[in-house]
Amino acid sequence: MEFLLEIMTEELPPSHVRSAVEDLQDKLGREFAAAQLPASSLKTFSSSRRLVVLAEIPAGQPDRDMVVTGPPKAAAFAADGSPTPAALGFARSKGARVEDLQVLTTERGEYMGLKTSVKGKPAAEIIPGLLPRVISSLSFPRMMRWGTGLFKFSRPIRNLLCLLGGRALVFSFEGLTSGGMTFGHKLRAPAPLLVDSFAAYREALKTHGVTIDAEERKAVILARISEHLTPIEAELYADPALLDKLASDIECPFVVMGAFAEEYLRLPLEILSTALREGMNVFSVVRGGKQLPLFLGVADTSGDPKGYIRKGNERVLKARLADARFFWEQDLKTGLKKRAPGLKNVVFQDKLGTYDDKTQRLKKIVAYLAEKAEAKSLAKDAVLAAELCKVDLITDMVREFPSLQGKAGGLYARAEGFPETAARAIYEHYQPVSLEDEPPESLGGALLSLADKLDTIVGVVGVGIQTTGSSDPFGLRRNAQGVCKIILDRRLALSFPRLVDKVMAAYGDKIKRPKAEVLSYITEFFAGRLRYIYEKQGYRYDLINAALGAGIENIHQTLLRLKALDALKASPQFEPFILMAKRVNNIVGGQSPSKVDPGLLTEKAEKDLYSTFSIIKTNSAPMLAKGDFVQAQKMVFRLQPLLDSFFEQVMVMAKESKLRKNRIGLLLGIKKILDPMADYSQVVVEGEKAKEKK
Repeated sequence: MEFLLEIMTEELPPSHVRSAVEDLQDKLGREFAAAQLPASSLKTFSSSRRLVVLAEIPAGQPDRDMVVTGPPKAAAFAADGSPTPAALGFARSKGARVEDLQVLTTERGEYMGLKTSVKGKPAAEIIPGLLPRVISSLSFPRMMRWGTGLFKFSRPIRNLLCLLGGRALVFSFEGLTSGGMTFGHKLRAPAPLLVDSFAAYREALKTHGVTIDAEERKAVILARISEHLTPIEAELYADPALLDKLASDIECPFVVMGAFAEEYLRLPLEILSTALREGMNVFSVVRGGKQLPLFLGVADTSGDPKGYIRKGNERVLKARLADARFFWEQDLKTGLKKRAPGLKNVVFQDKLGTYDDKTQRLKKIVAYLAEKAEAKSLAKDAVLAAELCKVDLITDMVREFPSLQGKAGGLYARAEGFPETAARAIYEHYQPVSLEDEPPESLGGALLSLADKLDTIVGVVGVGIQTTGSSDPFGLRRNAQGVCKIILDRRLALSFPRLVDKVMAAYGDKIKRPKAEVLSYITEFFAGRLRYIYEKQGYRYDLINAALGAGIENIHQTLLRLKALDALKASPQFEPFILMAKRVNNIVGGQSPSKVDPGLLTEKAEKDLYSTFSIIKTNSAPMLAKGDFVQAQKMVFRLQPLLDSFFEQVMVMAKESKLRKNRIGLLLGIKKILDPMADYSQVVVEGEKAKEKK
């Protein structure tokens, strides 16, 4: 049966719309499942005034068998087979005859019981009880009360529409009674609309000024933008976040084009577009990557025949652009170098000092990174970038437009004539802000971003601030993912423990936790972030565990190991090799270190194994050094038949101590070349998968 719910409200903020539809979909799906009404094709739609759920659900609960256990069989019947009062009383209490009772075999023995069939309830009886519970459980960043009630929601609820199988489903909630009625666009066509299906609902709203599908509204916005831009051969300055926001903020998209004075084109494009976006939520218009004195806005109406919307936007934007130009000119008069001492008055974190302290650390860390990345020629400019990268935090521009931090600093550095390498590094050093975000294009930006993010992570962990559950006030997860993304994308061969140690050294005595404890925590934390990244990329969980199990001393090599395992998993040699590696690991686990003495090898099988192992050890070393794990593993595959012969023909745990230690030493040597490739004990082979399922 088709189920449709619409919660109609006063205008909701875009962020509230996004969170609410996700929350509503999740909670309603779970409630339906718990009520034995599993929903199929559950979808959500939304606008600034509507939260909508559409689903297919069963007409009712399935009938189910129920077993009621009564007295033990021995107590239910006398020796002559006649029913005792216990059996008679149990049957009477269930409205049944003694003849209807059945013998039930349980863990405690044989009992008398009754099997009955319980008819499922119709969906129309169940849903009115669960909907108020779902609606009242929705949460928002900010909530309000209205009227005299205590109920809180993002904005006042004005109407509830609920349909099941083409009929209105009635339930009461906070003084409202649901029905089959909705309303058109608040300004254009606010008439009541009686509907009996989602198709009728969608069509009725469309003819009354409301597009209920956010993706459809986006498409309409982009199509109408194209109508404005195609004739002038211009383009929209891409801003996906603004497009999402506007699509959530309206019900009837109308695109309006406006203009501003050309004098403002002297401002950099990034500043202009930010002033336009944050000033009035309008798009920049560009041609050939350069801003035109035009903007595009989106209004929730059908038109602007008298130009009031355009003129209003132009009037407000004139003031915002004048502010941006003033900030730009005043900030340039002072300059980054002259403003930098002001960072001593800005606290980074109470226990970690000021942004000036952070700057001094960044200079040391980025110099170290430039050396390790074999970019010594970049070191001078990278250190300069580290010195200036946080200064824009105390500029008027960033105070007014916080989203420009980093970018504004890079633009000021370029305008002041600092080296382009340094300016670019400053501009990019906050990137990436998410896994979907692009990492810095320049090496200088990548190194400065690594230094900045690691400085924050090490400092916060070092003073004992924990990141647990949803609490991550310093964005450590986001920063760690950024570090991993940069290292993986740029294939940087850095020693992670040494890098963390270098950052701790830059902090000096500000790190209060034992350094070994800090390194252990951060290593485990980064392993978790890498696992999350690789899972999102679709790799098998056990292969991820095997790749990370060999350690994250070199983060880039964890990906190379994982790719090698993934590439070889279909090989017929793979599973026999894994089983062989596990057998070696099991035998030598807990054994004391021991070296091989070739003179003590007595059996042909162990001599053959040692001879081949020696060749493979020599030939695989350069492969492992350069991260060619595919070829290294293929080479080690050759040990598998020799190890099979060794285990069949040689007693590893020989009674004679020298022979036993020598053979263990041979297996330890093999394990030593396997360990850097992967923790093969984590790989699940076919037989083990079957055991796991059991």
